[in-house]
Amino acid sequence: MNDTLRTEKQKMLAGELYLAKDAELDAESKRALRLLRLYNQTTETEQDKRTQLLEALFDAVGEKPQIVPPFHCDYGSHITVGDRFYMNYGGVILDCNKVHIGNDVLCAPYVQIYAAYHPTDPTVRLTGRELAAPIRIGNNVWIGGGAIICPGVTIGDNTTIGAGSVVTKDIPANVVAVGNPCRVLRSVETSASG
Repeated sequence: MNDTLRTEKQKMLAGELYLAKDAELDAESKRALRLLRLYNQTTETEQDKRTQLLEALFDAVGEKPQIVPPFHCDYGSHITVGDRFYMNYGGVILDCNKVHIGNDVLCAPYVQIYAAYHPTDPTVRLTGRELAAPIRIGNNVWIGGGAIICPGVTIGDNTTIGAGSVVTKDIPANVVAVGNPCRVLRSVETSASG
């Protein structure tokens, strides 16, 4: 398709250079900011209202989501969370591309999930164009406090990411991974329940 016929949003979701100041993306960002303001003003007794707001904000929401305010994201509409997703306060998801989070994922305070990034070429960066790459987090993943998940990363099922880690590359299933850059420390045994 001719590049001039594609929207900035289409370019963004394709992982290509795009302009975030585009009218369509600006309108979607403002929609998200309105919903986030309402969400972040809720109290601990308003879980049903919080769930309704997350259902309006996100692309898809599983059963019993819990995000402790304050929470921030870019658009919300590119985020999918599975059942029993939990994110403690101070969470950030920059969803300039698809962010898929599985079932039973737990995030400690100040976890940052960044699908967005900027060109390293300073000349290109000065044009205002940005980039984004999808992130996938499997089922039953624990992400420790202050961890940063970088663009394009996949984290496998049953994995633990240590506090303060910076995840720049894919992390397989069934491991404990820590550090900056995050590296596999050891495998974990999974026990069948029942």
